[in-house]
Amino acid sequence: MDIRIGITNTGRELSFESSESADSVKGTIATALEQGASHLSFTDVKGNSYIVPTANLAFVEVGSEETRRVGFVA
Repeated sequence: MDIRIGITNTGRELSFESSESADSVKGTIATALEQGASHLSFTDVKGNSYIVPTANLAFVEVGSEETRRVGFVA
């Protein structure tokens, strides 16, 4: 699933693909914001880690879990 994170005062977005489910990612974000955590931590499918400060979150877009089709459609 694709995740896009917007950070305030930054012209670029953080975009990566995660193997976690959409519900898991949404739950992690909601819990961190409700508890006042200082940062969020994510890991992508390649094993890279991302730490994002919650105070600077502009938005978080969680993509669908739909698998991509390969080949031609007749």
